[in-house]
Amino acid sequence: MSNRRDFIKGLGITGAMLSIPAVINAEPAVAASEKIDIANITLKGRVLSNGQGVANVAVTDGINVVLTDKGGNYQLLSNKTAQFVYISLPAGYAFPHEKSIARFFKQIDNKQSVFKADFDLTRLEKDDANHAFVVWADPQIISKKDAAIMLETSAPDLRDLVASYPAGTLMHGIGCGDLVWDHFELYEDYKQAIGMSGIPFFNLIGNHDMDLDARTDDYSAQTFKKNFGPTYYSFNRGQVHYVVLDDVFFIGTAKRYIGYLTETQLQWLEQDLSHIKPGTTVVVSLHIPTNTGVKRRLNNKEDELGGVVSNREQLYKILAPYKVHIMSGHTHMNEKWEDRNMIEHVHGTVCGAWWTGPICSDGAPAGYSVYEVKGGEISWYYKSTGKPKDYQLKIYKKGYLQTAPDEVVVNVWNWDSKWTVQWYEDGVLKGNMEQRIDYDPWTVELYKGDQLPKKHKWVDPTLTDHLFFAKPSAGAKKITVTATDRFGKKYSQDMDLV
Repeated sequence: MSNRRDFIKGLGITGAMLSIPAVINAEPAVAASEKIDIANITLKGRVLSNGQGVANVAVTDGINVVLTDKGGNYQLLSNKTAQFVYISLPAGYAFPHEKSIARFFKQIDNKQSVFKADFDLTRLEKDDANHAFVVWADPQIISKKDAAIMLETSAPDLRDLVASYPAGTLMHGIGCGDLVWDHFELYEDYKQAIGMSGIPFFNLIGNHDMDLDARTDDYSAQTFKKNFGPTYYSFNRGQVHYVVLDDVFFIGTAKRYIGYLTETQLQWLEQDLSHIKPGTTVVVSLHIPTNTGVKRRLNNKEDELGGVVSNREQLYKILAPYKVHIMSGHTHMNEKWEDRNMIEHVHGTVCGAWWTGPICSDGAPAGYSVYEVKGGEISWYYKSTGKPKDYQLKIYKKGYLQTAPDEVVVNVWNWDSKWTVQWYEDGVLKGNMEQRIDYDPWTVELYKGDQLPKKHKWVDPTLTDHLFFAKPSAGAKKITVTATDRFGKKYSQDMDLV
């Protein structure tokens, strides 16, 4: 497909077709005639801290999970198709990393029948029940020019955000996929950007991080693995169990994929969670959202295959015993939904609308989300690049949106159903604003039309739920909007009408 407007609107499998840029530094695809060695290999070793064994640490080859014994020893019968042996980093220990890339894995040398790998951990000097993390979704750089913008704006913003917390605050990052835009030589720029933060990052694969010449999904992550390690894994901090999954299923033709979790991953997840107490807070990160409001907003009959996880209900069944937060990206929109024991945070992007302007296609500013953890409870806010932490809404003047000529419009991009949005006219409370589905006015100005934006003409505004409307009186001089989030924090903004 030469035009990506359908992708932005529907996020479908056909819409995943882009003009294909050169894929540089990709791992070679596995040839159809190449024989795969499936002989057994024994994985063994110890998990240690200060020379002492660490018990009950989960160790995996991505298929089976075992726990270390009281001496920190593990042994796992695997086969030579396994690429990594890795651990679920236990609570109470520092996250090992190299220039912010988390290192919890060892690449297996499958030329031998026994592979030995030890893991050395450093015990934290403080309790990690209280900590924080950030989610960077879709940096999606396609050129050195994009990378330069990221390094000059997004990366310093994150660095300063980290520095704003008290010294010694435990914080980590989650790179939520589409770390680059098919140009793998730009991984070095991404690494430089997150390295400026000084915090460890756990990264996951997106559809633009896949090897497009792979013959099947099984081999579509070779370059990603070379740079970041396994595509699905878990780790622990404080009372929270973190899981990273790969839900981008490559169907063997360049740029085509569906949102899908393989049986291997689901079986691995069942084993991983069997060691986690029911009721625990579990944070699951994946690139393609498990669900969104796109189908509802567009009145579509079916979800688009590339826009959500097709077998999400199977994932939800596995997660049912836990208190779940799902972290996703992919859509370049910011939204949330809650159901049963779950809330999904679909994140606005680091790149905004593909580095074409300061906002995403729903009007959410380019940026990222910040999560603060106290025990098993999580609170959050959206951090707009280059803006203060309390920048959480934008008021548009009356008539800016053509579909609402007599109304002011407010975009509250981190809104969820537990927020309230109220307005005052000349200091008098008028009540709750009316929520409606529409286009953010600024996105219409920046992105609507065949010639806009100049950089990527296929970018279009997208419908959003987080717009609020009010009709001021004829003689009104000033309005004030106050949005109160689910945690009771208030954010206000004024606008003069004359």
